Amino acid sequence: MATLVTDNCQRCRFTECVTACPVSAFRAGEKMLFIDPDVCVDCGACIPKCPVQAIYEDLDLPEHLNEWIEINARRSKVMPKITMKESPYAGAEERKSSLGF
Repeated sequence: MATLVTDNCQRCRFTECVTACPVSAFRAGEKMLFIDPDVCVDCGACIPKCPVQAIYEDLDLPEHLNEWIEINARRSKVMPKITMKESPYAGAEERKSSLGF
């Protein structure tokens, strides 16, 4: 099993979660992050770091977000590794507010 990133990360890309990952499982997409399930050790250290609650253990994933299991698996194979905190996207704070955080 693995931890994964869902759609709340889109257009935010806060990266506090990346620095919590002990195995460098995060991948940087154009508009969001992904987690490589083959690298993730399911420690959950990244989950509380996400300010928009975009990260879930796959066993705790709400059913309406199940598509993100396959999306993370597929996209993480073609995106570059990210291991350091970066600035969030312009407008990320507004997106965070629109999500209710």
